[in-house]
Parts: sequence; C-alpha cells; structure tokens
Amino acid sequence: MSVQIVVGAQWGDEGKGKIIDVLSVDKEMVIRYQGGANAGHTVYIGEKKYVLHLIPSGILREDVKCLIGGGVVLDPKAFCDELEVLDKAGISYNDRLFISPRTHIILPYHKKLDAQSESNKGKKQIGTTRRGIGPAYADKYNRLGIRAIDLLNPELCESKITSNLEFKNFVFEKYYKTEPEDVKETIMFAREYAEKLRPYIKETLSIVHEYQKTNKPILIEGAQGALLDIDYGSFPYVTSSHPVAGGAFIGSGVAPSQSEISGVMKAYLTRVGNGPFPTELEDETGEKLRRNGHEFGATTGRPRRCGWLDLVAARYSVQVNGLTNIALTKLDVLSDFENIKVCVSYKHNGKEIEWLPADQNVLENITPVYKELKGWNCSIDGIQDFDELPKEAKDYIKFIESFLDIPVKYISTGQRRDQIIYRKI
Repeated sequence: MSVQIVVGAQWGDEGKGKIIDVLSVDKEMVIRYQGGANAGHTVYIGEKKYVLHLIPSGILREDVKCLIGGGVVLDPKAFCDELEVLDKAGISYNDRLFISPRTHIILPYHKKLDAQSESNKGKKQIGTTRRGIGPAYADKYNRLGIRAIDLLNPELCESKITSNLEFKNFVFEKYYKTEPEDVKETIMFAREYAEKLRPYIKETLSIVHEYQKTNKPILIEGAQGALLDIDYGSFPYVTSSHPVAGGAFIGSGVAPSQSEISGVMKAYLTRVGNGPFPTELEDETGEKLRRNGHEFGATTGRPRRCGWLDLVAARYSVQVNGLTNIALTKLDVLSDFENIKVCVSYKHNGKEIEWLPADQNVLENITPVYKELKGWNCSIDGIQDFDELPKEAKDYIKFIESFLDIPVKYISTGQRRDQIIYRKI
C-alpha cells in the first residue's frame, strides 16, 4: 500500500512526532491533515529536540516533500516561527514545503475569541490551548473563514476581515465586555503574512494526485487523538476537527484508497485539559508516570494527567479508525514498575460495561476493572529487537495484541529516532 495514515489512538500526546519521523524514512511525501498549532509533535535526533506544531514531522527528512492540507487551520505567525527554528537548525525546506490554498487561516480575533469563550465557562472549561482553533473552524463551517488563497487577494481578504469584525467586535464589547479588535491592525497583520506565506501557497491537490498516480509512498499525519474527535471523542471535551482516520482523506486531499492505518498509543495513558479519564491516577503512581515519562505538554507546558492503559477505550479507537496495527510508545517508562495494570472493562451502577459509553454522565462515573500484569523491573532503553525484550515486556505487548485483535508493529524504547523496534508481522 502506497498510503499510510498515522493517527493518535488516545487523547493525543501519544508520541506521534517520533513515529511519523521514523516512518517517513521511506516515504516521499508527508501531509498534515487537521488541527493547528494546538498540536506539539516532538522528535529527538540524537540529543537534539525538535517540537513541531504545524509543519509535518517529515520535514526532518531532507528528501521528503511536506504539505499542509486543507483540513488544517493555520496560524501564520506560528508557521513562520517554525521556519525560523528550521533555519537555525540548518534544515532546508525550499521547494518541499507547501500550504494548500484551501487551508483556513487563524487571525488574532480567533485567539481572542477562544480565550474569552474559555474564560467565560468558569469551572466548566474544556481546557483548550486558546490558540484560536475552535473559532477558526467555526468560521470555516459558518462559511466566514479566510483561506490561504484569500490572503493573496487583498480586496477580498480585507472585505472579509471588515465584515467578520463587525459581528465579532459586537460580541467582544456587548457580551464579553472587552475591547474590540482593531480592523486596520488586523488587515495589516493579514497583509504582512500574505507576503510571508506567498512562496508556500501552492495547489497541493495536483501534487498529491500525481504521487498517488505513480504509486509514490505517502504518509498522512494526524494531530491530537481519536478520543478527542469532534464526533467520536468524549464530547464536549474534544477538539474541533476529525483526528480519526476517516478525516485523513478529506483533510489531506488524498483520494480514498486502501491504506495501512497505524494508531499511535502510549503504553499507559495521559490526557491534557478537562474531561473524563476513567483510569486516571491521582496518587504517587500517577506522579511516577508523569515524572518518568516527562509528561508535560509540548504546546502548553501543562502537566498531563496520567493513568493506566485503558484497553476498552483503545479497542473503541481501533474500531473507529479501522486500525491495521499499533505503534506502542513509551514502553520504557514502565520499566521500574513491579506490577502494571490495564483496564479491561468498566463498571457502572453494578453493571459491567465493555464499550466506551457515549453518555458523558456515565463516562464520568464509571469505575475501571483492571487486569494486573507483572512488570519487568529492568531498563529496555534503546532495544531494537523484540526478542531482546524481557519476557514480562513481551507478555505485556502480547496481552495488548490479544485484547485489541491487531498487531503491535512498532515499539518505541526511548525518545530518540533510533530507539525503535520494527516487527515483521
């Protein structure tokens, strides 16, 4: 199969950056298909750390063409900031980094709306990154959005900004009781970044379809995770797009085809922001996972909530995404646990539940039912051969495979790109 889709199989932060970087070694194109600068994909090359929020992780491979698809909402300043990071690192992106003309643009008023809306919720906050993602998608679906191609048409762009701010400033002043956004300043912002983005805005569909036609290997990169999907996630504590594999073809422009669909999954579970988390550990064990796994957001720096692996939620993700294999990350984080628990079902009002419930009230009040497995109590850092793993680590992986009924094909044993196990399955 010439197309491989990589999605987050949990609540995001699964380690997709590393897996995408590793898998792009034999790809000719990587396409980011949804989300925005709310993502934080971390890649280590040797001891050098790169954090990418918008630009596809394949940019770190010098021969890979990288596209930002029409399903993304792009913060032009964040994009240009990432270009500076690449420049300082000596990574060339000329003639191999392009933005779809259909990509919607995040403007300063989107970020302000995001922050005001979140603050206004009080104790019911979703826990957004306040990067303007939700308001930009709202404008898109209200058919008010400004696309990358619109930036290059000053008259159209300025007309849209003026019209949009007429309503949004009314909301700022009358509802949120805050200062309005300056129309002229916003127009100047758009003009400035129109010129900065101009070299990268290109019709990407023709490039994509030529690669598909000639069967060149393509990797489609998702952000966030399936459990944050606007339709299939833990609503309303979700993102504003479709991280599930079904969104990959729409957001990337790749024509639907038979694909390898790899779900990235931590060997335990984390979540950032608010929302239900049945296996969350608010004790020393949870703190140990956070400490061992360096669980702080790459985008926000917020400490991540930590808990045991939830295989019920994982099975749901397998089914919703149609996963063909798993990329298991941070197995090394569990190396000094004497025993490891995994959730195999839930209980609610005395009844056992074997499916991730859609009812928010049920999801917030279920109790996990655990299976306890023996830990391996030794370092597995950098192991590259499955057979060299301790028996208990192999048993842990095999239990996951048996429960989910799909293979674990890739296993990360450290943060660097070379600390990976490839299994022939």
